[in-house]
Amino acid sequence: MSLYADLGGFDVILAVCRRWHRLCLEDPLSAHPFEHGLHPQHDERLAAYLAEATGGPALYTGGYGDETVVQRMHADKGAGEELEDACLTRFDRALAEERVPVEAAAALNAYFRAATVALRVYAERPASDVPDGLPFNYA
Repeated sequence: MSLYADLGGFDVILAVCRRWHRLCLEDPLSAHPFEHGLHPQHDERLAAYLAEATGGPALYTGGYGDETVVQRMHADKGAGEELEDACLTRFDRALAEERVPVEAAAALNAYFRAATVALRVYAERPASDVPDGLPFNYA
């Protein structure tokens, strides 16, 4: 079994992403990245990324891009640890509210935290500094 299967598949991951988005918008600090220029299908794209990262189908790389695209999208944003913590706390809450099994939720939460930290590499640098061909960030 994969983490993807343990989570309950794409529909559960999408529900978590949508709930996380709503929870972030309810908080003045974590709302910031969701209020400015967010892709209209952000939740679906994030769900596709998380599905692939957890052993599900190659939805993200098959339709949206690769890790380089993800890093470039988040480059030069300089979110900061306080904002990251606020958003990650809401992600954990979304997992609980969507009733994701505890062990699978903990594994996805750990992955998402590590992936968020990995975005710091280019957080203060322009997207043009992100090299081509970065390997996909699997859980």
